[in-house]
Amino acid sequence: MLAHSMLVSLSIRELLDPRAVRVPLKGVDRQGVLDELCDALGGIGAVSDPAQLKKAVWEREQQRSTGIGEGLAFPHGKCSSVARLAIAIGRPTVPMDFGAIDRRPVRLIVLLASPPERITDHIQVLHLISRIFSDAATRERICLAPDSVTMRNELLAAESALASRSA
Repeated sequence: MLAHSMLVSLSIRELLDPRAVRVPLKGVDRQGVLDELCDALGGIGAVSDPAQLKKAVWEREQQRSTGIGEGLAFPHGKCSSVARLAIAIGRPTVPMDFGAIDRRPVRLIVLLASPPERITDHIQVLHLISRIFSDAATRERICLAPDSVTMRNELLAAESALASRSA
């Protein structure tokens, strides 16, 4: 019961500030888009030191690509300059190589930043994001969103539909 109530409190609506949605991303390579998404979180005050988050995210990315297949990447990092769990999401101008497990280019990048002590919440949010994007039709709607407002709205609708099915 506790895990369910925590998931409810960790909603995409709360974690994803509209200003942290980038369609399209300006970066042209993996590190460029990761830096851009970290800077977006810095711009909304979720991260006090974007450089520290960039380092944490890039170190995690070097261990193993967060390109999970199906055109998706879920990079993530934990560091002390992260004030609260936060998500930044973006679509590259053109699909890019991310070293994904299926070797296909990535069309959508969802970055999760967490304070180091929020390990359980970090894992739960990654699980929530994975569940939302496991549906092919949902994935397509979000990937093809023409602008950042539509992309965020599609993601919120997908989360709501998932909650309805789980209830």
